Amino acid sequence: MGEAVDANSTPVTPRPGANSTPLTPRPASVSPTPPISAPPSQFHSPSLSRSPLLTPDHIVPSKTPRNSTPRNATPRLRTPRFMTPLGSPLRRALQLTKLDPQDAWLPITESRNGNAWYAAFHCLCSGIGFQALVLPVSFTVLGWAWGIIALTVAFAWQLYTFYLLVQLHENTETGIRYSRYLQIMIANFGEKKAKWLGLFPILYLSIGTCVALNIIGGSTSKLFFQTVCGQSCTVKTLTPVEWYLVFASAAVLLSQLPNLNSIAGVSLIGSITAVVYCTIMWMVSVNKDRLPGITYKPVRGPKEVDRLFEVLNSLGIIAFAFRGHNLVLEIQVP
Repeated sequence: MGEAVDANSTPVTPRPGANSTPLTPRPASVSPTPPISAPPSQFHSPSLSRSPLLTPDHIVPSKTPRNSTPRNATPRLRTPRFMTPLGSPLRRALQLTKLDPQDAWLPITESRNGNAWYAAFHCLCSGIGFQALVLPVSFTVLGWAWGIIALTVAFAWQLYTFYLLVQLHENTETGIRYSRYLQIMIANFGEKKAKWLGLFPILYLSIGTCVALNIIGGSTSKLFFQTVCGQSCTVKTLTPVEWYLVFASAAVLLSQLPNLNSIAGVSLIGSITAVVYCTIMWMVSVNKDRLPGITYKPVRGPKEVDRLFEVLNSLGIIAFAFRGHNLVLEIQVP
């Protein structure tokens, strides 16, 4: 057996007392780069250009370095003792998320605190509204047969479009999430064609929705005030325009919250009321007998043009009863 021969090599690290030169020069002092932590969705979002976490390729030293990672955790919900037996889902549903520095980094639709319960409440609150109360008006024109057919087709079309929006929300290859209609259209049709085809419909639909909801919200606020105040109330009520301003001011205040999860409790109340009054509507119709002198034959106008517009109006009422597409992209479950 031969003895191992120690190879004469120059050490990489200089040793004390040894007259050697390191092969790899090293700087005198290297300041460690502070880690930056962010949710995974922050790096997979089309809105990265607006993110304060974006840094250039090279590291620019700061004169006053500071730790940019928030150390405080998301505040936990303090549920009253009387609500403890109701279980965790309801406690989470009633949680009003506080302002968190970590959420401030993200776009308004990129909160990571949501769950399936939050998504269910948002879907019910946004998808079922007062428009369901107007559906019997369309049946008086279309009749039972065509009314049910139109309602079924509209419902199937809503489910199909919901499915498309959910599937297009996140690209499985790149991991990028598209939280706006225009972003989805740009990704699928290109920037130029998307702006020509989608910008105008998005604008007039958004403006029309805001105007309609403002009018309905102001009128409902006035009715709620009159109901609570009662007939013996001597307080001078506001004008309709002033009620519209009150509702708009409340909407502006709610828009300052960081994300939709901050109003999960409001969505819970809205979803419960929507299910309750829709249930009351069909239960009363089933329990009560038919009123005398009532006919179920479709109403016909005196002229063909009147009939055409009545049919179109009835189809519009049915289509107006299905909504919630504008929030599908914002309430995806993480």
